[in-house]
Amino acid sequence: MRVLLVGAGGVGTAITRIAARRPFFDAMVVADYDPERAATAVAALDGDERFLAERVDASDEAAVARLLAHHRCDVLLNATDPRFVMPLFQAARTAGATYVDMAMSLSRPHPERPYEQCGVKLGDAQFTQASDWEKAGALALVGMGVEPGLSDVFARYAADELFDEIEEIGVRDGANLTVEGHDFAPSFNIWTTIEECLNPPVVYEADRGWFTTEPFSEPEVFDFPEGIGPVECVNVEHEEVLLMPRWVDARRVTFKYGLGREFVETLRTLHRLELDRTAPVTVPSAAGPVPVSPRDVVAACLPDPASLGERMHGKTCAGTWVRGVKDGAPREVYLYHVVDNQWSMAEYGSQAVVWQTAVNPVVALELLATGAWSGAGVLGPEAFPAGPFLDLLTAYGSPWGMREQ
Repeated sequence: MRVLLVGAGGVGTAITRIAARRPFFDAMVVADYDPERAATAVAALDGDERFLAERVDASDEAAVARLLAHHRCDVLLNATDPRFVMPLFQAARTAGATYVDMAMSLSRPHPERPYEQCGVKLGDAQFTQASDWEKAGALALVGMGVEPGLSDVFARYAADELFDEIEEIGVRDGANLTVEGHDFAPSFNIWTTIEECLNPPVVYEADRGWFTTEPFSEPEVFDFPEGIGPVECVNVEHEEVLLMPRWVDARRVTFKYGLGREFVETLRTLHRLELDRTAPVTVPSAAGPVPVSPRDVVAACLPDPASLGERMHGKTCAGTWVRGVKDGAPREVYLYHVVDNQWSMAEYGSQAVVWQTAVNPVVALELLATGAWSGAGVLGPEAFPAGPFLDLLTAYGSPWGMREQ
């Protein structure tokens, strides 16, 4: 397997550090718009000759396709933010490469009823091309991070091994992470965080299909394991709700994020001030008027999440809560994966949230390389057997857990 990894930020760099310990691939080309970031990620790998650095503009479909062909890469792994999903997705198809990402194509709210009806849903642009990928015998594995990704694997495992009927699947994400010296320092890409938190959340119900609610709706307190404890969680737009119903039979699917009230109020303030906008506004500068995206300004003013590890303390938990029936009796479980920032920093030099995101696509690549996972079309993690993934994740030194509720 020869991999083109596009994006050498926090998650991309963590991917290289995890993959460097595994023998399943022959080469990994680390490409970024900033060549210094790519070079730095490769230089940290103690001379592993399987890795090399390149520069590429992720928005330039033709350039990415040329880079895939030049290095004879048979897989494109997308570690950029969701703005670049479609050009990278298209570049992989053009070059005949397998495509893997950790998110999906962006949504657009319904123009008249954004908090009731879906407009363009997450992943719609990719799923409209599913038949073309399938006819070509090509695979696009979408949403293969931690959430979406591992959470979807948990849903498949629950359906296959733990339940006869599933009433509800609810992804629940929470943490007790703190960052010294910062009142507001998101542990993940702020561009993506704003996108998913301020868009209308999507809920799925079998008798209604997909529909939307208002941001931060239906608050509930969820008790997270391994000492994290109770965290208030709210509805947030997320890919799992769009993926799980395609392959897992459940009457209801939700995603709720443990953001905390202060974080929610900060996001609401950004929205009130229109600082969440992506369309450029014109601002004065020494060189004259300059078009600037307000959201990019917010991102530039905040610390890089990848740089926070040394000042970060606590654990992060990603998991899938499932309620249903097994052998005629009610059952309720929480399948989860916890990463302690102290462990991930000591073991990999990567903070917990980016490491937890990064390990899952590497596990998926290894399963594809060995043939344990295979398929054609645009497929989510639920389309594949869960057992091999969960076994290999444990073999990577990062076991998962299950709690009967």
